[in-house]
Amino acid sequence: MPAVALALGSRERQLLPVRMGSSSPIDVVRRSAAPLTGTARDHEPLLALIGDARIVLLGEASHGTHEFYAERAAITRRLIAERGFDAVVIEGDWPDSQRVNRHVGGLGDDRTAGDALAGFQRFPTWLWRNREVASFVKWLRGHNHGRDPHARIGFYGLDLYSLRTSMAAVIDYLARNDPAAAQRARQRYACFDQFGTDVRQYGLLARLGVSPLCTHEVMAMLVDLRRHGAQVAARDPHDGASAFDAEQNARLVKNAEGYYRATVLRGDASSWNRRDRHMAETLDELERHLGGRLGRAPKLVVWAHNSHVGDARATEMGQQRGELSLGQLVRRRHRRDAVLVGFTTHEGSVMAASHWDGPHAVMRVPAAPPDSIERLLHATGIARFLLPLRDSPELQAALQAPRRQRAIGVIYRPDTELQSHCLQACLPRQFDAVLHIDVTRAVTPLDAHEPASAPETPETYPSGV
Repeated sequence: MPAVALALGSRERQLLPVRMGSSSPIDVVRRSAAPLTGTARDHEPLLALIGDARIVLLGEASHGTHEFYAERAAITRRLIAERGFDAVVIEGDWPDSQRVNRHVGGLGDDRTAGDALAGFQRFPTWLWRNREVASFVKWLRGHNHGRDPHARIGFYGLDLYSLRTSMAAVIDYLARNDPAAAQRARQRYACFDQFGTDVRQYGLLARLGVSPLCTHEVMAMLVDLRRHGAQVAARDPHDGASAFDAEQNARLVKNAEGYYRATVLRGDASSWNRRDRHMAETLDELERHLGGRLGRAPKLVVWAHNSHVGDARATEMGQQRGELSLGQLVRRRHRRDAVLVGFTTHEGSVMAASHWDGPHAVMRVPAAPPDSIERLLHATGIARFLLPLRDSPELQAALQAPRRQRAIGVIYRPDTELQSHCLQACLPRQFDAVLHIDVTRAVTPLDAHEPASAPETPETYPSGV
């Protein structure tokens, strides 16, 4: 579909940025923009910017926008097919993603992509159980068909909300491989039993000193699994996928224990930082594991929200709230070998809920605020385009002033958007490139209704990112 010029009203023309010498910021953006026209060559400028980079982080301004999922999938297919990328890593829980990983690798009992995504049962299920992701999972399984098992593209999760599911996975693995160790795991993880399914209750009582900490038990279990995994890898570097899966579940339990203790204090950056540090640690461990199997440094593409993908140091998250981000940690470690890509939209619709554990619904996304980066990008009159920010002094100068930026999570309340869903950010320091799609629409969930609340509810209210 060709790019469509957008008509600007008199009010919007009044809101255009002031001129910078001979060119205004809007002129600079318009000259630098690479329109997306719906052809096979749409993402050539982005692939040129990525070059030989090994870690590509693809963001989203909301968790429920069709175009963000579709564009990420299209870019990822090219990275896999043309640039030899080895795995997709999502802002999802490890055990649920492992079910998809088995399916795309031709393993497991799931017959369809929708079946494989059935593990994502915690609110918000539409985040990964949607038609857009199912379509990509179907493509990935087809791409892997007939490939050597060690060369199949993987699908993994970064998040840490599956504490009890991961404990069960550790015990199940050990029961099959070392019954004595499985019994030790049951005894250690029994530390959480008195709290039932509500691990937040553990966090509260442990933080208040009412209940003993489980820190020693979860750390001891991770040490045991790491030792076991090293022994398996020493026997055969190409073996050990199941051992690594168990080790990662033990790591998740250890990090989730600290996360739930940190969530007790609202407004404290430590819980957010623990979560993003866990994401970065998971990515590092996945690199180590896949590198051992492949005999080279793997190439990974990450799908997550802009607030995780972007460099928090360029936003009020880092500058005022002391929060860090996955993108910041990855950029610090990999430097130019990492590429951070943000996504923005001006208006349309989004799939979200008005409150935690509430039903999902299609919600209207109003026109972006006048002082936002989205309004500036809208004013170019280009419906869909890529903006390559890295190595562009002109763009960096034109966009250096902090602007309001939209960040919609799984909870969305348009009437309080400025307070709940916006942050100040310097775009060229936050991302290496940005894809702007002016008018967007909601994703299509695989489930007509949100299921009943499951345990281990994330503590990311009110934004849900």
